[in-house]
Order: sequence, then C-alpha cells, then structure tokens
Amino acid sequence: MLRLLSAAFYAASSFVIVIVNKVVLTYYRFPSYMFLGIGQMATTIIILYAAKMNQNIHFQDFDRSILYKIFPLPLLYVGNHITGLASTKKLSLPMFTVLRKFTILMTMILESRILRKSFSVNLICSVLAIVFGALVAASSDLAFDLEGYTFILLNDVCTAASGVYTKKKVGVEGLGKYGVLFYNACIIVIPTLLASSYTGDLKKVISFELWLSFAFTFYFLISCIMGHYNSALTTTVIGAIKNVAVAYIGMFVGGDYIFSWINFIGLNICMLGGLVYSYLTFRSSSAAEKCDERGAQAYKNIESPAEPNEQQEKQLVVV
Repeated sequence: MLRLLSAAFYAASSFVIVIVNKVVLTYYRFPSYMFLGIGQMATTIIILYAAKMNQNIHFQDFDRSILYKIFPLPLLYVGNHITGLASTKKLSLPMFTVLRKFTILMTMILESRILRKSFSVNLICSVLAIVFGALVAASSDLAFDLEGYTFILLNDVCTAASGVYTKKKVGVEGLGKYGVLFYNACIIVIPTLLASSYTGDLKKVISFELWLSFAFTFYFLISCIMGHYNSALTTTVIGAIKNVAVAYIGMFVGGDYIFSWINFIGLNICMLGGLVYSYLTFRSSSAAEKCDERGAQAYKNIESPAEPNEQQEKQLVVV
C-alpha cells in the first residue's frame, strides 16, 4: 500500500508541477523564468537544510573539498533549471514533452562514452522511434518558436549531462543525492540572482502587478515547493504515463497549442516509442534487481549456512 501511495503521489506531483509551471509562466505571464528558478533553488536549500538539522536526512557539511567533488554539476544544474523553465514558457506542453525526449538519445550517447554502457537493439529501436516521432511533430508545429526550440534542446543537453555526471558524483563519499542537490542550489543561487538583476529580470519581477493576487501567489509557491522522491523503477513507469498525460491534456492548457494532423501523428509515434522504451527499461531494471537479490541471498547462505537438522546430524555422525 505504501508503494502504491508513493507511486500515486509521484504521478500526481510530477504531472501537477509541469502544469503549474506552465500556468505561472504562460497563463499569468510571469515575466521571469529565471526568478522562478531562483525561488525553487531557495526552497530546495531551506527544506533540505531543515531536514538535515532535524536529522531526517544526512549529507556532508561544507568544506573546500565540496567544490572539487561536485563540479561541473552546479553549471549543469542551473543550465537545466533555467532552460527547462524557459522552454516551458515558450512552447506548448505537447511539443515541450515531445522535444524533451531527445534527452533519452543524448543520455544514451553520453553513457556509452563516459560510463561505457551498452544497450540492447530493442532499446535503441524504441529511442529511434521516439526521435522519428519528435521530428515528424516538429516538422508541422504551427506554433514554431525558434527561441523555445533552442531552449528545449539546450535543456536536453544539460539534463542528459547532469544525469550522467550525477551517477558518478552521488557515489562520492559523504555527498549522496541530497548533498548533490543541496550544494548545487547553494553554489548557483547567488550567481543566478546577480544575473537576474543584471539582465533587468529582477526589476520586472518587483514591478509585477499580480503579487497581491491570491491565486497567482498560490501557484508560484506550489511551483517552488513541489517535489517528489521515488525509486528509479517507479520513476520510469509512472513517468512514462505522466508524459502521455501531459502531452494530451497539455493541448488544452496554456492556449498555445495549434492542432495539425501531421503534428498529432508525430506526437502519437513519439508517445508510443516512449512507452515501449519505459517498458524495456523497467523489464531490464527489474531483472537486474532480482539478480542482485538472488546474489545477495546466495552470499548470505554461504556466510550463514543453515543449521543441520536432526537427520543430517545422524548422517554426519555415521560418516
């Protein structure tokens, strides 16, 4: 029941946070996606620090070695954060979801180069189907926005690189996943705030007329504080369902999606390829987990053999 509730919470929060970001940036026309990112970074720092002080989570205290251990993740973190919010503002949710799937292709390329991983033919074919569907959809995007496409492709690169390097850095002694998240936000939040001030975004944010609106403030705070934690398998399976929901429901959110049959067919091809990819990933990960469990049980049996029963003791005596 706890696993089911956890998966349901992940599905709901993962879906809602995309919709909420879209509502804040497009419906309410909030002028600065950079400042929204700053709000999310600040909330991350406050929540993780409070959890650490309360001993709910543990990660290394700050020292000079942190910068060496974590680099270049802070740069990828801010790039991923800002370009993701910028592309959410500029693109319709269906195209945002489809073009985000280029991250899978880029991640495979980086993992094969940096982590020396290999992939099955079926997995590669599912990724090629995703890419083909995305290209078909993009070829007939009647709401094409060059700036939005640039942001989303940069976001794909940052997400892929961040994912690969995080796998390397999380294993570093004392850092862990919470330490990576906390120090990424700590290191980059001040430079991002200075950049926001330098570009004039901060001035636009201060003069934004809807700060006294309860509805806007509520959505802004929800965007800042929402987060979720789940296992990789839950994320893979529920995430795939979430992407389908965002793609189709997103056609009616924000008011910036323009329907065309070629675009719609491309979306369907991409979503189908994504579901196949998630199924293959889930199956291989599940098999790997079962293999690890069997190996651990076999090791446990070797280390702690069962006590012989009475009949076995008699046989031992006879021998």
